[in-house]
Amino acid sequence: MKIAIIGADGQLGSDLVKTLRTDRVFPLYYPNFDITKPEITKKELSKLAPEIVINTAAYNKVDKSEDNPYETLLLNSIAVKDLASICRDLGYVLVHFSSDYVFDGRKGDPYVEEDCPNPLSVYAVSKLAGEYFVGNIMENYFLIRTCGLFGEAGCWGKGYNFVDVMINLEKQGKPIKVINDQWVTPTSTAELAIRISELIRTKHYGLYHLTNEGQCTWHEFASAIFSMTGKKPDVTPVDSETYGAKARRPSYSVLENKKAKEIGLTEFSHWKEALKDYLIRKGYTK
Repeated sequence: MKIAIIGADGQLGSDLVKTLRTDRVFPLYYPNFDITKPEITKKELSKLAPEIVINTAAYNKVDKSEDNPYETLLLNSIAVKDLASICRDLGYVLVHFSSDYVFDGRKGDPYVEEDCPNPLSVYAVSKLAGEYFVGNIMENYFLIRTCGLFGEAGCWGKGYNFVDVMINLEKQGKPIKVINDQWVTPTSTAELAIRISELIRTKHYGLYHLTNEGQCTWHEFASAIFSMTGKKPDVTPVDSETYGAKARRPSYSVLENKKAKEIGLTEFSHWKEALKDYLIRKGYTK
């Protein structure tokens, strides 16, 4: 299978390149490949003629998005609209990623694909707009919502993920305050990449929730990291208001992999098992 991966050096993109190595993969990197430039994007994709285009490019600085709505919407919405049109016109299947943040958290139970979104921030609005463009422009697509990603390459543009931040704060002996009133599901990009490889070989197009199993608060996630690495820093739980992040987050954004289970996709492991595997691969623990 011929597959183009946009953002191939990012956290998820890097794991997709590894996982899909038996396919014919075309890794595409920013700034040489920039989806905000549609004419160049169409020209380059036409040369490659892939069967599938996987887009991992995104503006994912959630708090900074509040002050940079144009930049956020350009990459997460407008560029996605253009990319979807290009893939439709050229006959390619598009795989695009969205976020658990499209929900407002009021449900209090795991969200399924049929639940109605209600974004609370600029970032969340931009991701939902991207979803709508893909769904309305294309017929053959995989739209994937996921949550709390952690991978070996670190998040592109940040260079780190939550696990790495916690490890580094402990090494520096700095005070650690972690939010304890937002429920999520930490998700391994290595495992997500494997499930994506499985999904794109089907014809079951549409919207999917794909995360590891289980749920926790960010504070519980941090506590698990230190427990597994044998560290005992003082980790103070704080509420969202005290923490004072600029962008609003949903208090509960756990996703249920309902459709993936319905089509028989291999189930994810529990997030604690995925975390343990990550810590070993990164050399944080044996």
